[in-house]
Amino acid sequence: MTHRLSPFLAVMMAVGYAFLYGPIASLVAYSFNASRLVTVWAGFSTHWYVELMHNEAIQHAALISLEIAVTAASGALLLGTMAGYALQRYRRFRGRALFGTLVTAPLVMPEVITGLSLLLLFVALEQAIGWPRGRGILTIAAAHITLGTAYVAVVVEARLAAFDRSLEEAALDLGARPFKVFLVITLPLIAPALAAGWLLAFTLSLDDLVIASFTSGPSSTTLPMVIFSSIRLGVSPQINALATLFLVTVAVLVTGAGRLMRTRDGGR
Repeated sequence: MTHRLSPFLAVMMAVGYAFLYGPIASLVAYSFNASRLVTVWAGFSTHWYVELMHNEAIQHAALISLEIAVTAASGALLLGTMAGYALQRYRRFRGRALFGTLVTAPLVMPEVITGLSLLLLFVALEQAIGWPRGRGILTIAAAHITLGTAYVAVVVEARLAAFDRSLEEAALDLGARPFKVFLVITLPLIAPALAAGWLLAFTLSLDDLVIASFTSGPSSTTLPMVIFSSIRLGVSPQINALATLFLVTVAVLVTGAGRLMRTRDGGR
């Protein structure tokens, strides 16, 4: 039995989609605008994509952001996996409640407070032990690891909560060492959660502006900081072109991942 959508719901759905995706469609369209004014159409042109490819400031900032994002996501994956495993598998140990609160605190703490706290920490450490010497890529990556660890820990803990432990128990009964069981059985089965956690931490790091603004230095400007600085003087068509490239990249990756999953499921 099929249910037809009422006219009211259809109209509301159309309005909702237009509200969500209309600005994105406008951004993509005006990235091909020949005019320097992003609100005045002057004909189709790819001029701003060519200008973007020759913009060394944006290219340098993009490389820095990618370097920081990969480092932060990898560090957050390592720490978040250990934290999530400890919270799920060791239900009773001294200080567990405090540990869980500290791990998940960045999820609910305003980024302004997190960024300011980390800045004060780095300044105090530099005065006390001489490390880190100033702010730069290292301090931004460390700050993003702090943020990403909380998200990875939640994802891993949720996956382990639905994990069938009978496989681990069978391996232990057959004489396998706990560490080998973790490497051979546990890790492969929670690999999708690990991949999701890494991608989430990577996205958060690549997109972050507030925390990076507090923990960055003069030579470590990230891509969101460059974009924010440029739009304060007016939106440049190059920013539209850059955003369009991001949208295309994400769409291609999501489509490829979906096809890969359908191919894998169809081969079973």
